[in-house]
Amino acid sequence: MRNVIPFLAVTAFAAVFATGCAGPEQKLGRGVSDSLEFTRLGEMSRSIEQTSVFVSPSAGYTVGAIDGFDHSVARTAMGLYEIVTFPLPPYQPVCTSYIKPGPLYPESYKPGIMADSLFDTHSTTGFSGGDVVPFVPGCKFTVFGD
Repeated sequence: MRNVIPFLAVTAFAAVFATGCAGPEQKLGRGVSDSLEFTRLGEMSRSIEQTSVFVSPSAGYTVGAIDGFDHSVARTAMGLYEIVTFPLPPYQPVCTSYIKPGPLYPESYKPGIMADSLFDTHSTTGFSGGDVVPFVPGCKFTVFGD
C-alpha cells in the first residue's frame, strides 16, 4: 500500500500537467455546481413544470416530483463523483445519456442579471452604460444615439 500511494500521486500530478489546468478546473467546477442541486432544486422545478404542461396538471406534483427527485439524486451523485475524480481524466461530463450537463432551469425562468444597485441606472446622472474611455476612437459614450 505504501508503494501505491506515491504512484497514484505521481500519476495524478502527471495527468494535470499533461492536460493543463483547464480540464480539471472545469470538471471540479461542474462537480461543485452539480453537487449543490438540492439547494437549487432546478431539476425538481423543471420536471414538475414539464410534466404539468405536457401530461396533466394533476400529474405534475406526483409523477413530476418523483422524476425530479430521481434526477436531482443522480445529478448530486454525478457531482460528487466529479469532485472526487477531478484530477484524473477523462474531463468530459459523465452520464450525459441520462442527465444533460450544466444546470437546468424551468422553461418559465431564465437567470439573468441580479436586481442590484450595481447593475441599475446611475441615480445621479440617469445614464446607464457607456464607455470608460470616450476619447479613444470607437469608444464613444452616446446619450441620444448620435
